[in-house]
Amino acid sequence: SLNWQHQLCKNPRPNPDIKTLFVDHSCGQPNGALAPSPANSPLLGSMPKAGGFPPLGAHGPFQPAPAPVPTPLAGWMSSHPAVTHPAVVGGAIGLNAPTNPGIAILKHPRTPPTANPSIEYGDSDHVPKRTRPLGISDEVNLPVNILPVSYPQNHNQAMYTLEDLPKTVARMLSQGSNPMSMDFHPIQQTILLVGTNVGDIALWDVGSRERLILKNFKVWEIGSCSMSLQASLVKDPAVSVNRIIWSPDGSLFGVAYSRHIVQIFSYHGADDIRQHLEIDAHTGGVNDIAFAHPNKQLSIITCGDDKTIKVWDATSGTKQYTFEGHESPVYSVCPHHKENIQFIFSTALDGKIKAWLYDNLGSRVDYDAPGHWCTTMAYSADGSRLFSCGTSKEGETFIVEWNESEGAVKRTYQGFRKRSLGVVQFDTTRNRFLAAGDEFLIKFWDMDNTSLLTTVDADGGLPASPRIRFNKEGTLLAVSTHDNGIKILANSDGFRLLRTLENRSFDTSRTVSETVTKPIISPLSAAAVATTSGITGRTAPPPTAIAGMSGDGRNLVDVKPKIADESMDKSKIWMLSELNEPTQCRSLRLVDNLRTSKISKLIYTNSGFAILALASNAIHLLWKWPRNERNSSGKATASVAPQLWQPPSGILMTNDITDTNPEEPVHCFALSKNDSYVMSASGGKISLFNMMTFKTMTTFMPPPPAATFLAFHPQDNNIIAIGMDDSTIQIYNVRVDEVKSKLRGHSKRITGLAFSNVLNVLVSSGADAQLCVWGTDGWDKQRNRFLQIPSGHTPTMISDTRVQFHQDQKHLLVVHETQIAIFETTKLECMKQWAPREGSAPISHATLSCDSQLIYASFLDATVCIFNAMNLRLRCRILPAAYLPPSVSTTVYPAVIAPHPSEPNQFALGLTDGGVHVLEPLESEGKWGVSPPAENGSASSMSTPPPPAGAASSSDQPQR
Repeated sequence: SLNWQHQLCKNPRPNPDIKTLFVDHSCGQPNGALAPSPANSPLLGSMPKAGGFPPLGAHGPFQPAPAPVPTPLAGWMSSHPAVTHPAVVGGAIGLNAPTNPGIAILKHPRTPPTANPSIEYGDSDHVPKRTRPLGISDEVNLPVNILPVSYPQNHNQAMYTLEDLPKTVARMLSQGSNPMSMDFHPIQQTILLVGTNVGDIALWDVGSRERLILKNFKVWEIGSCSMSLQASLVKDPAVSVNRIIWSPDGSLFGVAYSRHIVQIFSYHGADDIRQHLEIDAHTGGVNDIAFAHPNKQLSIITCGDDKTIKVWDATSGTKQYTFEGHESPVYSVCPHHKENIQFIFSTALDGKIKAWLYDNLGSRVDYDAPGHWCTTMAYSADGSRLFSCGTSKEGETFIVEWNESEGAVKRTYQGFRKRSLGVVQFDTTRNRFLAAGDEFLIKFWDMDNTSLLTTVDADGGLPASPRIRFNKEGTLLAVSTHDNGIKILANSDGFRLLRTLENRSFDTSRTVSETVTKPIISPLSAAAVATTSGITGRTAPPPTAIAGMSGDGRNLVDVKPKIADESMDKSKIWMLSELNEPTQCRSLRLVDNLRTSKISKLIYTNSGFAILALASNAIHLLWKWPRNERNSSGKATASVAPQLWQPPSGILMTNDITDTNPEEPVHCFALSKNDSYVMSASGGKISLFNMMTFKTMTTFMPPPPAATFLAFHPQDNNIIAIGMDDSTIQIYNVRVDEVKSKLRGHSKRITGLAFSNVLNVLVSSGADAQLCVWGTDGWDKQRNRFLQIPSGHTPTMISDTRVQFHQDQKHLLVVHETQIAIFETTKLECMKQWAPREGSAPISHATLSCDSQLIYASFLDATVCIFNAMNLRLRCRILPAAYLPPSVSTTVYPAVIAPHPSEPNQFALGLTDGGVHVLEPLESEGKWGVSPPAENGSASSMSTPPPPAGAASSSDQPQR
């Protein structure tokens, strides 16, 4: 009755004054004074207001007495017992109405930093939050979009097919840092906003592939900011974008940062953006931002770590409302309106959902989200259907549609793995489809069918739970990639839109459109692009790097494996490619002006824009490649010389060194996923450096024992596995500065660590030539095995054993001075083994290429060999004369080798004389050698039995 009474008002108020059922309700004249607050009505606590927002649950700490959970969603407030907060106002919510004329707000789920169930937090302060001590974020932040117009059609009127889904990769954009939030312009369908984990904001025209704007984070007026913000930025200048979003008409966009600040920019077309407002909004991180139109005036809504929601005038920046009532940090807001009723949903890290009107009467709904952790809601584009996506702390994910008239789950969508690697993000489009990022894929559902409709892998290279964002028409889909990039997927309409814009504004002589038919690419050499097509660049980007070894520590394991047979012309006689002249490959020695000694550790940044080296004198060297006409991508290449980079302060990243160890110290480092931090040690305390400023953020764990290997946990960069020289492995939580577990199983120092988030294991290797497998749920040792040394080979007294996971996260590359081997991890069985001939130079280092199709191995005689990873068959040998000048001593050799994170045929060598060389095949070749003939008709030998004891090699190929 309250619903229809309010709906019959000639001038319905946004906040209707309904005191009792015994007197007919009617809103006053618009020019009259506001009616008295209904908060004091004795009936209010047990009586709904018109069309009250249904309480999803009646339990919670805000109720004076226990009450049964109401069943009807439409009666969330009607069956709600007396509470300290009044019920939601407004028939305009009208969940029982057959159609909803109100405009919809598409709200997208947010992911807390980790959903790894093996990590336990001692108290609520350790629940994942937006701001992290190291600024290392694994969060998923997807934008809210307020649609400026309503859709006239009902969702049953439009019929779509699978072909309407944007499933084909049309564009690949290299952002350079990890995209945290994306939003398409509400009117210009190809303009994409991006915010990243290092505080950058970018504006892309995906039609022309042009990045119109790239801005780094900067406080506009530091003097007007709070002292707490100023102190926070001095202590740690690293800032991440938590959310970036357009206003409804696209004239403004807002950026919520992980430190206090909200910045609002005005947009004037093309690359013209101007500073509009800067607001010191919250104490701690600002976790979400949205636009809304309460009282027909554009407002900005923010929420943050200080447990509040705030509303600001979008013109002046004046604070209009502060909503308090959450007991945990608020990480998501969703403004919405139905007819004339404006309200806000908010969700907090304790799983509470609250609803607020634009008044000071408190929250109208207190509800425990399904799964009691992270749940978000989204309406279909026309506002007629309500969905939610949630994940429990155990990793169970569900997307459901609600029956709005009965308050029950109408359907639950199938197709999720039992334990997701993070909180799954979803989006809706065309009033017909749901999309979610899960299991390195994009999954699609028809809203009317619970079964999975289809999946898309976007040609690989996606993280476990990619961030996704449709444009308004649903013709384009932006998807984050693992290598700090963005892929734009399109349907046929999207391709037509992109072609139209491309023909108008893009110089097609520079790059051939991705819309052409792609040539077949051999999966064993992703860069072997058909040159006859006339395409100058690679047709598709290779998958990104996986967990590195020998100090790599990145454990970038979120790339879907692609293992297939290599197509070959068997009529050709195969010959081993041997390079002995500088003209036979591209080689570049990186120039440095520092007197450095042996390069002990070497790694590319995850973006591929730089190389980081750690020399044996404990000094770090960072080379960055310029973006110019010769190098439009800005990525590492042997064709353009980089610059040895130092901050303006001139400081160096230098590790702590101890004099107590008479032996040469063991050097190790690990790079965070966002390239912002490096954890490093050289026999002394472990240091954490800021890669942008070279500032030492902290030091910890003074020896003894000394760290010998470092690896970040793939799901939580605040968990670090530290191998020690006393043969133990310490599982260290940086957030709470505590060793959570100490693993014992080796007898000599730890020389390698590698995580698999598919198998949920950590594999360790030591100078004792032993492999151990540890479960990451309880850190229990599951199995161990000693390497079988080939006959005729005698290892040195202390010989490093290194481990690295294949892209499939199930097979393991094991490197020892006497052999290269492929192991199956669950049983620790050796599947393939290769060993140098007796009397040949030992192996100094080896690593997988970024796509896991090649193995690069270096030797003490400075030779570099390239193998097919599937069968350990040699395909190319690079002799020292091909890359070392004659002036270099014959005793110099590569001590470490590092693969490029996205170019499978590029690698770098760190030499014992302190030099670093980048090597690539000739552009005319495109790859290293030719794959050798398959064994027994198959190029894959992963499943073949191990070689007999004492065998020097697994094949009869020519040996070194």
